[in-house]
Amino acid sequence: MIRPAAFDDVESLVRLEERCFDSDRLSRRSFRYLLGRGNAALLVDVEGDMLRGYVLVLFRTGTSLARLYSIAVAPEYRGQKVARALLERAEAVSCERDCIAMRLEIRVDNTAAERLYRAMGYRPFGTYPDYYEDHADALRMEKSLVAHLKPPSTRVPYYEQTLDFTCGPATLIMAMQGLDPSIAAGRKLEIRLWREATTVFMTSGHGGCGPYGMALSAWHRGFDVEIFVNDPGALFVDSVRSTEKKEVIRLAQEDFLDEIRRSDIRVHYSALSLDAMERLFEAGGIPVVLISSYRIYREKFPHWVTVTGFDDRFVYVHDPYVEYDQHKAPLDSINMPILKREFEGMARYGKAAQRAALVIRKRKPD
Repeated sequence: MIRPAAFDDVESLVRLEERCFDSDRLSRRSFRYLLGRGNAALLVDVEGDMLRGYVLVLFRTGTSLARLYSIAVAPEYRGQKVARALLERAEAVSCERDCIAMRLEIRVDNTAAERLYRAMGYRPFGTYPDYYEDHADALRMEKSLVAHLKPPSTRVPYYEQTLDFTCGPATLIMAMQGLDPSIAAGRKLEIRLWREATTVFMTSGHGGCGPYGMALSAWHRGFDVEIFVNDPGALFVDSVRSTEKKEVIRLAQEDFLDEIRRSDIRVHYSALSLDAMERLFEAGGIPVVLISSYRIYREKFPHWVTVTGFDDRFVYVHDPYVEYDQHKAPLDSINMPILKREFEGMARYGKAAQRAALVIRKRKPD
């Protein structure tokens, strides 16, 4: 019988984990967290008093993506289709939560698991080098849970931000590299872009990056850029309390704008609608959009994402931030499907509902 796991199952889950895996094991604390507070589905297959196997699926608030985090079957029950039944139930639970795709990663040498996943419709879409504790590589696989789903664009590579305050530079790297693969992504470029585009101050810690500085960074590197903002005033001033800091943010933005006026960067003081964004994307542009992180991370800070595709219901984005402390991996942040109505709600920031987006293109020859 397959059912949701309960706290009474934790000791059996830990013992099964020790029997099935030599490394990368889930701890007792992790199981209890996932049962109590985690945004997850933990299902167990039990026969009498015996735990035959379990499957763990992670979900991400605000998105329609499920991730198969772990599946285990006791050795004496292997070959009896326990894993297949668990996986089928995990997919059904994911569909009930409006997820449109399931992703997973397995060791590249786990040929038995790969055969099962392929037989159930999963297809490889990349690898992660040095993913496991023993430095083995991981094969990434994905299955659409919705028939006739249009796949997102693959033209935008993924780059993970390496610092808490560099989401803007990371999204800019993804957009620029998607348009020009010769762009050398890396921390040196990430930090240089941050130095060029920072607003100086944010709520705490290092300053984030605003649309004007980011636009100039892309323009100086040979790209055409359009800016869309719904508020001509200084962005992010509500994120600080100090009058002096507010003035510094205002002066930094004014300086960016002075330079923009001497360029051919186009500034539109209006919000970029989803329909217009999709048209610009189909015409070759790559949008970089400011969102409020609250709908995904339940924390109120401005955050940048790179748009990678559209279909009838969803916007797909690369999110440069990875929540490792929530058992997430880069796999969860690549081509994230977000319902269009949900994306429209999150594509604004602060009490003033400030909206900002850049559309970056290859520069046309003179």
